[in-house]
Amino acid sequence: MANKIPRVPVREQDPKVRATNFEEVCYGYNVEEATLEASRCLNCKNPRCVAACPVNIRIPDFIHQVVEGNFAAAAAVISEDSSLPSVCGRVCPQESQCEGSCVLGVKGEPVAIGKLERFVGDWKIENADKMPAPDIKRNGHKVAVIGSGPSGLACASDLARMGYEVKIFEALHKVGGVLVYGIPEFRLPKEKIVAREVEAVKKLGVEIETDVIVGRTVTIDELMNEEGYEAVFIGSGAGLPRFMGIPGENLNGVVSANEFLTRTNLMKAYDTHYDTPIYVGQRVVVVGGGNVAMDAVRTAKRLGAEATIVYRRSEKELPARVEEVHHAKEEGIEFRMLTNPTSIIGDEKGWVVGISCVEMELGEPDESGRRSPIEKAGSDFEIPCDVVIMALGTSPNPLLKMTTEGLETNRKGCLVADEKGATTREGIFAGGDAVTGAATVILAMGAGRKAAKSIDEYIRQKKH
Repeated sequence: MANKIPRVPVREQDPKVRATNFEEVCYGYNVEEATLEASRCLNCKNPRCVAACPVNIRIPDFIHQVVEGNFAAAAAVISEDSSLPSVCGRVCPQESQCEGSCVLGVKGEPVAIGKLERFVGDWKIENADKMPAPDIKRNGHKVAVIGSGPSGLACASDLARMGYEVKIFEALHKVGGVLVYGIPEFRLPKEKIVAREVEAVKKLGVEIETDVIVGRTVTIDELMNEEGYEAVFIGSGAGLPRFMGIPGENLNGVVSANEFLTRTNLMKAYDTHYDTPIYVGQRVVVVGGGNVAMDAVRTAKRLGAEATIVYRRSEKELPARVEEVHHAKEEGIEFRMLTNPTSIIGDEKGWVVGISCVEMELGEPDESGRRSPIEKAGSDFEIPCDVVIMALGTSPNPLLKMTTEGLETNRKGCLVADEKGATTREGIFAGGDAVTGAATVILAMGAGRKAAKSIDEYIRQKKH
């Protein structure tokens, strides 16, 4: 019986060793491990895992191909719905999506769907040269894509397959968006995975121009009116950090997680061959409880600091993935739960020397169903530190709205788009974090693919 086999554990770097390097924590499955794990799948008639996947990958079908040893066929099944399997297999919150709905998980351990997806994605990257090149007939229509993160890459590759001439405009000097600047090397290797996923998109004929800030270097209107793009997809993400608005936030040594991770990941501050300035001091406090907070605190630890998470709710409410929290604890990260900063303390030269906090307790659930934290009177205390990293979420850059007439945003600064990705301005579509605010890679990718379909429909209707 398939479900009598225990879940195949995944090999990982030893916590003591990995807390000092930036190599990938998790090694993934080899062929034998993947085949054995895949054989646990019950091939349900009504697979709940598919319904729980944001892009509805046909999970039992690809897993069945892995059991049979047909890895090319498995890759083909996944690629019908997902353009970044090696990325999603590593960074998706599977425990609350596909694996969280797996029937085997009711009484035992769910199938390791994420690790199997990663295995297939990596196999596809390794064997890319042997795959037949897609036969694409160009249709003579041009589409511009803003941003080369997951939503932009997914939208561009789908449009290119349909025959469109697609050009991606990227503001930074490296392609990949949040995959490159946000997610650390130890969770998602840049050269091994991201760069090669980008190569696959270029092979479809997509052109990518870096160092172009749309809204500054060129406007959307210029792209459409002067450069002949019939539609534009905005996948520019959410890179504007949020702060708490407490005293002392402008002291030297207070940074956003965004800036801290960008310096480390994109500008390789962790590599001694690079001169990227980064200041971690001896003790770092990271405020927040999401995946970005975990990425920042684990990065600070690897850069040599004592690193602590401060979060105002309890561990049960942590929004970060269970695996990330587990890895952080193994690496010696301290967690201060039910703790809320009230101010940041500086010395006479304007440098951070500590953070003042109060203890919290959980009250009644609010409208989101999460229990609201309430301050405990007289519980003030201080944590000495040299650096405070704010990981409180991000919102989209307002530049595109400011430079494009008729583009509406909501009160959070996110672009308003319908379920098909159409914005309030004809011919302009949007998806990913620019629309939802900071969310997951797979949701951004799904939005990019939906928008590609809508753009195709829009341009076809215009022709008639």
